[in-house]
Amino acid sequence: MHFVNPIQRRVSRKIWVGDVAVGGDAPIAIQTMTNTETTDVAATVAQIQRVQEAGADIVRVSVPSMDAAEAFGKIRQQVTIPLVADIHFDYKIALRVAELGVDCLRINPGNIGREDRVRAVVDAARHHGIPIRIGVNAGSLEKDLQKKYGEPTPDALVESAMRHIDILDRLNFPDFKLSLKASDIFMTVAAYRKIASQIEQPLHLGITEAGGLRSGTVKSSIGLGLLLWDGIGDTVRVSLAADPVEEVKVGWDMLKSLKLRSRGINFIACPSCSRQNFDVIKTMNELEQRVEDIRTPMDVAVIGCVVNGPGEAKEVDLGLTGGQPNLVYIDGKPAEKLSNDHLVDDLERLIRQRAADLDAQRQNVIVSD
Repeated sequence: MHFVNPIQRRVSRKIWVGDVAVGGDAPIAIQTMTNTETTDVAATVAQIQRVQEAGADIVRVSVPSMDAAEAFGKIRQQVTIPLVADIHFDYKIALRVAELGVDCLRINPGNIGREDRVRAVVDAARHHGIPIRIGVNAGSLEKDLQKKYGEPTPDALVESAMRHIDILDRLNFPDFKLSLKASDIFMTVAAYRKIASQIEQPLHLGITEAGGLRSGTVKSSIGLGLLLWDGIGDTVRVSLAADPVEEVKVGWDMLKSLKLRSRGINFIACPSCSRQNFDVIKTMNELEQRVEDIRTPMDVAVIGCVVNGPGEAKEVDLGLTGGQPNLVYIDGKPAEKLSNDHLVDDLERLIRQRAADLDAQRQNVIVSD
């Protein structure tokens, strides 16, 4: 389908988290966070490798103690993806992970303590070429702001953020990104919309503590979708009480649905009804699992009957429409008839072949350029 994407992204300053650009004209980065014990190096490395394979661009790791900092250094040596260290209160932990190769420091300058400690962290970040993420959360606002506003509000989140930003401005450190997270969609969206016009730095999006896999996905999709539609957001983290791999998958599906990034297969499938000529739901469940490893951007339609099937199938890279027999279209043209026997096997074969053909076509374009 060739509908022009109407989203005009907010112009922001580009920073680098390791080798991943965030902001400016860079693609929106997908981030997640480990939920293993950081001191369990093997478990944390294994989880990082799994989320990287799923498509994460950046991974955040909590570093609550000096023991965790030393473990972080060992983790850093065993993985290739950019790592953000999540640090609160103890500025010495930030100094240590900066020495150990961290790619970004997630701190709140306001809870690090005296300004000389904040200055030490900023000086270390500057020396090592490390950006900072300021992370404001509705659940941990400063006590005076809680008293002033009575409860978390968008204005309270923005005021908290500007306090932290003012500290970095005084220290002449512009290389930071900012998040303003709440579990309430309306509060989060209003806060991001307000701050977006006040600073030039990239914005890290998230609905914090969104919930479990299903409810958290819905809540995050609505909240982040509103902001992304506005052109706001340079990196996203879908916060789910679920395996971090699921956070990455949902993040990708979100960006793919808005045509902001493309990776792997974008499936179009009917919900099924009594007109279907094959079991659409069973077919899709099995097919999605089988082709998760494909990274080639492509659209695949799986439609159970001839009412909407041909129209959808002709508009995608590969489409199946139910019929007597079922018919596969490739690049808009009838290509192969399939029976229900071994339907998933045949579809997988055709999808992999189409992916290989698209890869070859794109490689030829690159070579000719």
